Amino acid sequence: MIDVQRAALAGCAGGDELVRRINGLARRAHAAGAPVVVVQHEGNGEPERGTPGWELAEGLEPLEGAHVVAKSFRDAFAGTGLADLLRSLGVTRLVVTGVHSDYCVQMTALSAVVRGFDLTLVSDGHTGHPVDPRVGGAELRDLVNARIATLRHPGRAIAVAAADEVSFD
Repeated sequence: MIDVQRAALAGCAGGDELVRRINGLARRAHAAGAPVVVVQHEGNGEPERGTPGWELAEGLEPLEGAHVVAKSFRDAFAGTGLADLLRSLGVTRLVVTGVHSDYCVQMTALSAVVRGFDLTLVSDGHTGHPVDPRVGGAELRDLVNARIATLRHPGRAIAVAAADEVSFD
């Protein structure tokens, strides 16, 4: 889960439904024994730790045992221990959801592939914040889905799948 925080989600398309979908995916991952990682952006012009905007989005269900990673850049791997954490947990594939499709979600997904992880981007598990009135959050999401769906990288499995199609086997 990338940046599913109050300030990040404000103004994004379909926020309540997104939170419900992410909750369902997290519960399924947890039940299958897959680690759940919550990434929270802080600083660098974003909400500071402990402020209301930094808090997890209303309705997001924190799971016992979820790993929390603080980040300060669009890429959740940059300047964090995320790659080491994932490797220590035996993770080889990331199932990516979150907020700001065209920034943090896309950048982290691409970074995961380059760092040697397989990737499943949940097509209906992320949303964008429209910065231009001509391009809404759904269009940003669809653009990122299309980009990732055509991505190829040596030795990596890359997929875009709807939440109800994602398995944690």
